[in-house]
Order: sequence, then C-alpha cells, then structure tokens
Amino acid sequence: MADMQPHLCLLGDANSPHTRRWATEMRARGWRVSLVTARPEPLDGVEQRILPPVRRQADWLLRAGAARRHVRALAPDIVHAHYLTSYGYLAARCGRHPLVMTAWGSDLLVTPHRSPWMRWLTGWILRRADLVTGDSASLVEAARQYRPRAPVHEIHWGVDRARFAPVPWEDKDGLQIVSLRAWEPNYHIGTLIDACALLRQRLPGAPLTLHLLGGGSLEHALRARVQERGLAQCVAFHGRLDDAGMATVLARCKISVSVPESDATSVAMLESMACGLAVVASDLAANRQWIAPDLLVPAGDAHALAGVLQQLAEDDARMRGIGTRNAERIALDGDRKAQMDQVDRLYRQLLK
Repeated sequence: MADMQPHLCLLGDANSPHTRRWATEMRARGWRVSLVTARPEPLDGVEQRILPPVRRQADWLLRAGAARRHVRALAPDIVHAHYLTSYGYLAARCGRHPLVMTAWGSDLLVTPHRSPWMRWLTGWILRRADLVTGDSASLVEAARQYRPRAPVHEIHWGVDRARFAPVPWEDKDGLQIVSLRAWEPNYHIGTLIDACALLRQRLPGAPLTLHLLGGGSLEHALRARVQERGLAQCVAFHGRLDDAGMATVLARCKISVSVPESDATSVAMLESMACGLAVVASDLAANRQWIAPDLLVPAGDAHALAGVLQQLAEDDARMRGIGTRNAERIALDGDRKAQMDQVDRLYRQLLK
C-alpha cells in the first residue's frame, strides 16, 4: 500500500515544530514522507536520513554530496526544502525535480543582505525551484525580486484550531501577558521585560504576570535582567512547551507580545490570535497583514511597547474586543487545514 502513495522528501530540521507539523499534515493527506536532516529527532511514520552535524554556516556547502546521495537513494516523487539558505541550497544541488522551496523569513529578509555572495546564492537557489512558497505577502514579494522561474504562493503555517481556541474571558485572572517567541536576539525578549518593568511602575497595583515560553541561548541573561528589574515575582520562565502546554498558558492570558526585529508570518502570533488574545507586535510588513496599526510598535522600543500595554491594561473591554476579533480572523483566514489542503493540491499539480 505504501508503494501506491506519492513520496514526498522533505529537507529540514527534524527538531523544528514547523517541519514536524508539515510532515504530519502531509502524511494525513496520503503522502509517504521521508526527511533528510542535519538535526534529527524521531518522528512517527517518517523515514529519516541524517546528515553530518552543521555547526557553522559554511558547513552547509560541505553537505551537498551527502544530501544528494540520500535523495537519490530515496527516489521521491517530490523534493521540498524548508529554509532557502541551508536545506534549499542542498536541495538545489541534488538536481531532482519537481523541487519545492519554502522560505521561512530570515533566509530571504536578512541573510541575502549580508554579502553580495549570499544574495547571488539565494537567487541561484530560487531559480532551481519548480514551486516557491512563503508565509507572508512580504516574503512572497522578496522572493519575486530574484525572478524565480517558478510560481510563488503565499502559504502560511496556519493554526490547529481544535487545540488553539478561545476560553471565556471571565476565566482569565489579573493581567497575564505571554510571549511564545524564542529567547534569541532577534525576538527582543529583553525589550519585553523592560516594558513590563515600566508597566509595573506606571500601574503599581496591577496584578501583572509575564509568561515566557520558547527557550533559547539568552536564558541566563534574561533571568538576570528580570532580577535587575525587580520582576522575579511576576515573571514565569516556562521554556519550550508542546502545543498542549502552550494552549494551557494562553488560556490564562489576555495579551500576547511578539516584537522581533525581522519576521514573516509568526505561527506564535496566529496561535495567540486563535486563542482570543489581544496581540501586540513589532511594526513589520508581515505583521501589518494581521494586526491593527495602533498595536504595532518599533522593535527594541521598550517605552513604546509599555505605552501600548498600558492602554490595553486600562481598558479590559477593549482587550476583550480585540481578542474576539482576532479569533474570528483566524477562523476565516488562519486555519491550518485549509493551508495544508492548498499545499497538497499544489503538490499534486506538480505530479501531473
């Protein structure tokens, strides 16, 4: 029976929740899925071929031969690489078609601008694809700047609305704020901590709790910052949680904050919206597709962020209304099933 299934070979990080969700969704739609990865982690029903570890960016250039051998041995019907300037490069070097490329954000918005060489390489990679996807209009436009030969489609990761859904607003205690973003420099978690310190100064009686999910390399520095700002009693470091754990924390919160320096459409932001939270985000092109202008702030500006948080904290009815509209928007435009059904259709068109 497995031999009758079309075979999709993904190239991506097996330890990424986005890659894992994509594989699971495609298996549910009748695809046999395999995965070539430099960062393995067991995934039910998915055969993995493991590349030597990648410790620095230049290592990707050295993994092309191994990737090519794995893809040749797997002999898939479609190859699909996630993240252009790593696995996308490997897939382009494999020379197997149809070839799908998905940009994740920084691979188009940041990395190509670091040097003329990286910009040339990004264009070279994109022009080898038979289909390109990106999860925001800004990412799609960035891809088209390289004049790919293939069509470019906006496909975002979507939300599992069976798991991420609103709870009654009355069940939420106090002023609980959440961040689902990684504890890495791009995501400005330190800015959020500083903004919460300012908020507590301005609203000393507010029952403020900040929940930090995600985990990352800045954990020690962020814990120290919390201590320095006198926030130890109102900041909870949860680290990495699975979907059920994230949904449990989101159910307690009224506001979600996502203020990266660079981003495409954030799954964390969509999941927060689906749960009926008010979302405050950095003023980026991708976020403007989802968030009202008065809830967007410059990345890295703690005072601007604190100001928006204060406005929301002082108007519970407004917070609730924003959350309700966010959940309605995700029901209309953000359902993962609809997005993955579209991917399945695009795959099958490539096989005709």
